[in-house]
Amino acid sequence: MRKLEKWLMRIADVIIIASVACGYWLGKQGMPVKYLAILCLLFAIINIIPAIYTRKIKNKRLRICQNGCELLYAFLASAILIIVGHILMAFLWRNAFAVMSNWKDWLFHILLIILVECIVFWNGIIRVYATSAQLGMKWRIIGIVCGFVPVANLIALGKILQVAGDEVKTEHQKELVNKSRKSERICATKYPILLVHGVFFRDFRYFNYWGRIPKQLEENGATIYYGNQQSAASVAECGQELADRIREIVEETGCNKVNIIAHSKGGLDSRYAISMLGAEEYVVSLTTINTPHRGCEFADYLLSNIPEAQKQGIAKVYNSALKELGDKNPDFLEAVTDLTASACKEMNEKVIDSPKVYYQSVGSKLNVARGGRFPLNLTNLFVKYFDGNNDGLVGEKSFPWGKNYRFLTVRGKRGISHGDMIDLNRENFRGFDVREFYVELVSELRERGY
Repeated sequence: MRKLEKWLMRIADVIIIASVACGYWLGKQGMPVKYLAILCLLFAIINIIPAIYTRKIKNKRLRICQNGCELLYAFLASAILIIVGHILMAFLWRNAFAVMSNWKDWLFHILLIILVECIVFWNGIIRVYATSAQLGMKWRIIGIVCGFVPVANLIALGKILQVAGDEVKTEHQKELVNKSRKSERICATKYPILLVHGVFFRDFRYFNYWGRIPKQLEENGATIYYGNQQSAASVAECGQELADRIREIVEETGCNKVNIIAHSKGGLDSRYAISMLGAEEYVVSLTTINTPHRGCEFADYLLSNIPEAQKQGIAKVYNSALKELGDKNPDFLEAVTDLTASACKEMNEKVIDSPKVYYQSVGSKLNVARGGRFPLNLTNLFVKYFDGNNDGLVGEKSFPWGKNYRFLTVRGKRGISHGDMIDLNRENFRGFDVREFYVELVSELRERGY
């Protein structure tokens, strides 16, 4: 019944918009001014409150975005109705336009149609552009560029509506799910969660390395901390920083232990801290996400084939930039060297898993190179030559570690990249909900008593 009501309201909106757009012609046909005034009032209400039924969406941003989509749908439908209506009347009701006695009448009629449709379109597109997170710069720019190209503008508008509409549906559904299970606190683990970032990134205050994942976990009861280790340093140095950080958390909170979830090189840093620096007493579990436990053979190739002068030059540029971003003692070459297959083989021989800690791992792959965002769409084929199927950076054979291993991908051409596994691009795509994956992951830790 609600769907029927929604579609009836949409049809009514389209008829009202088309009627106002043809208001001059209707007036010429003898429609009383009071009825035209009522239509104009309804038109104003539609543009202020496009769809009353969107009030059930409590999130203001999503509600505005959905209203924008409704206006754009109304724009397309009313424009089609007006064009088709004029064509049909020209053939079936030949006297329909007899009241338009001169070119001035026609000019005013056409200008009114354009004005009304522009009001609806710009009201809708501004709302969508201002509130949609999933459109990104890509579709915003495509929409602007294609806006002046016939047919292409309709295709671009259709894609924009699809992306924005899917976003509203997905995010609204997620809010409803979180609300329904809020009392269960399914992510309220016995010990807090310590999220450990990978190489060349930091735990910034205003840009979360883990995207929307921490908020989703906290909404379901989790307590979150961050590793805060340097972005580019050796495994040993980052491991020491993590060991110190873990002790700091335990001493300040009295939580006794932590559950570590570590991405990429962060998994190596965490293993080193646990086994070599005494952190095993304060860690109950380690879950590594797309960590190169057996290293990356392409890294061996690059380090052995790039001339020393060039390596030092690249390292100098990176170290200077990373120091500006907060690293105290960045060492680009040490960080990269520790990711090589040879270095990881040596590490695995001396860094033995602690029997006191539960180890598990997760990996993923891109199905085709273009499935990843830049630059992973470029590196995928290069890495594949050396390491086989990969996530854009790390080969599939390097992921498994511990008692439980999960390998993820999706059907179709996309796959799941190294960045997708931490929601780096804040992107929704079909087949994999990264936020819900982490909710399930942490919920399982809770069920294990961790």
